[in-house]
Amino acid sequence: MSDYTLRYVGDQALLVEFENEISMEVNQKVRALKFDLEHKQIPGMGELVPTYRALLLHYDPLKADLDRLKEEIQQSAARMDLSRLPKSIVTEIPVLYEGEYALDLEEIARLENTTPGEIIKIHSGSDYYVYMLGFAPGHPYTARFENPFSFKRRETPRVRIPGGSIVVQLALSDIIPFDQPCGWNIIGTTPILACDYRKENPFLLKAGQWIRHIPIDKAEFLEIKRQVELGEYQCRTYERGQ
Repeated sequence: MSDYTLRYVGDQALLVEFENEISMEVNQKVRALKFDLEHKQIPGMGELVPTYRALLLHYDPLKADLDRLKEEIQQSAARMDLSRLPKSIVTEIPVLYEGEYALDLEEIARLENTTPGEIIKIHSGSDYYVYMLGFAPGHPYTARFENPFSFKRRETPRVRIPGGSIVVQLALSDIIPFDQPCGWNIIGTTPILACDYRKENPFLLKAGQWIRHIPIDKAEFLEIKRQVELGEYQCRTYERGQ
């Protein structure tokens, strides 16, 4: 059985919190609980929102039996089985690491006492795990588990950076879905839309997936961007380990 803390979030949500740390082990508990609850027919249960270390369970107070919801959470936590989680999927994200599309690449290389080429090699050489979506619709918080950078956020955040920017700090990397403020370092840009409201499911990624950054040149970037605008581009995906 996995220990957890249950908190009330107003009168329409419950928050199930696991250990107070950011790790794949804790995040898999969040995913396993979500997976189990989703397969139950619980009256009044609404959207389940996973975070780094907690699961937010929305419910309709006019339809849900709160005591039953808490009991179902307890039962799911008691029989938690991480082996039942779906197989890991990798989505390839094309990235242009160049000039105006990678505003902080030179500075990042200086901070790491290496070359821009080596920074690109490190960033694109590992799979990144998608912990959660947050801050903006479709905004994935991702991390790799080896060879982290040493630099953190910028001392002065930018008021606005372009959607599609790939931003980094330490072992973390995010895809910025829309123009927005950000204090992270811009290492590159992708023509892919992390959130596309033209689609029935607008979000490119979901918690528990992996991504791999694929370096591209300017010509490839413009061609992929054209295909994305036409709704024709499909990211390459495959099971991790293939």
